[in-house]
Amino acid sequence: MGLATDGTKGRILGAMIGRLKTFRAGPAGAALDVFAIRIVAAVFAYGAQVLMARLMGRTEYGIFASIWVWIAILGHSSTLGFAQGACRFLPADQARGDLAHVRGFLIGGAWVTGASACVVACLGLALVWMQGTLLDGPYGGPLLLAALVLPLFTLQDYFEGVARSQNWAVLAIAPPYLLRQGLIMAAMLGAVTIGAPAEAWVAVACTLAATGIALAIQASLLILRLRAVLPSEIPRYRWRAWLRACLPIAAADLAHSAFNMIDVVILSMLMPPMAVGLYFVATRIQQFVPFVHYAASAATAQRFAAIHASGDAEGLKRFVCAQARLTFAATVTVGLIIVAAGPFLLAMFGPEFGGSFPLLAVLIAGNVGASLFGPGEDLLTMIDGERLSAGITLAMLAFAALLCVGLIPSMGVMGAAIAMALATTLRGVGMALAAFLVHGIVTPAFPFSGRACS
Repeated sequence: MGLATDGTKGRILGAMIGRLKTFRAGPAGAALDVFAIRIVAAVFAYGAQVLMARLMGRTEYGIFASIWVWIAILGHSSTLGFAQGACRFLPADQARGDLAHVRGFLIGGAWVTGASACVVACLGLALVWMQGTLLDGPYGGPLLLAALVLPLFTLQDYFEGVARSQNWAVLAIAPPYLLRQGLIMAAMLGAVTIGAPAEAWVAVACTLAATGIALAIQASLLILRLRAVLPSEIPRYRWRAWLRACLPIAAADLAHSAFNMIDVVILSMLMPPMAVGLYFVATRIQQFVPFVHYAASAATAQRFAAIHASGDAEGLKRFVCAQARLTFAATVTVGLIIVAAGPFLLAMFGPEFGGSFPLLAVLIAGNVGASLFGPGEDLLTMIDGERLSAGITLAMLAFAALLCVGLIPSMGVMGAAIAMALATTLRGVGMALAAFLVHGIVTPAFPFSGRACS
């Protein structure tokens, strides 16, 4: 009897371990990996922002925030859509056994991404030089250094997309969002310790060094893993097909990056750097909340393309439904935690940043509202709806900009927060509606007029 009991226990334990391995290998496990890394990275980023705000003060910190916003906007969009395109084309080509086009996309995408970023950096410097006054003021040094950061940032964004396409979540996320953030913090602290001034240009220089190191490590590891899984093939190129799909994605990326940063951009035009710093602190803390969606997207977006390519329409609907409900529940949970911890998190920046708490609450409400409508954007981007996704984001970008321009003069920084919360929620509504019209898939997590994912 004892032996039978022991055997039964062993089989149960083996089954539990098997299910755990299956979970860890599946999309839910990948999403948890991404979310955990992004949370740790957000802690590093939060620590870096606290350090910089305390070292530089609100004025220099506001200048750095404005420069970083432009690096992010131009860096993400300078991939010309090849970062997201990797998640679309590589899994589909691999599923068909078309490895020549896989190698062609990997090589061609890297060259296009690097060249595009260099061109954008040069054009940006030319525009700044033609403007005539920025290079002579406090923005001059940071802008020149930012032009060097941009190509490195863009290449790392492309490598992240390639790693995501292979379901290598840790390799995709850890170098740009964990290693880079940690190196920025260490470099800034080290620079000030040895006597460098605590100014914005020093912070951007630290960002340059950290990005270069993180990029080199990620590229080396990615190349080694790709060589291990992809046999040697003569690369073949489908530039027309790739560009036809990726350029609309690039427009969507530009619109998406601008959408996420338009409030800071307009604030920097209408308000002094001190106000920009106050608002930017709130955006840095609320970034924990959209990380939930980012983690789910990084783990599942490429799977949408693969399931669609296999022809399993019902399986795709079930997968979308599960992703929508889990993402919404996690977003609400994280949002409530961040609101509860908000006063303490803001106090870390210094007593002058306490006024950011109402901004933080409003911005989080917008993210929770958007998450209610599910992964409509991922469906459109991965399955023949990239142009519609770009159009919706561009429309919401214009709406957010108009709201910011209208509300900031009378309401100050709170006007920017309200504008972004409304625009973020409406963008989620638009993506869900478009996904239903294009693919017949209901993405909201819960019923609206009797319709919800099922």
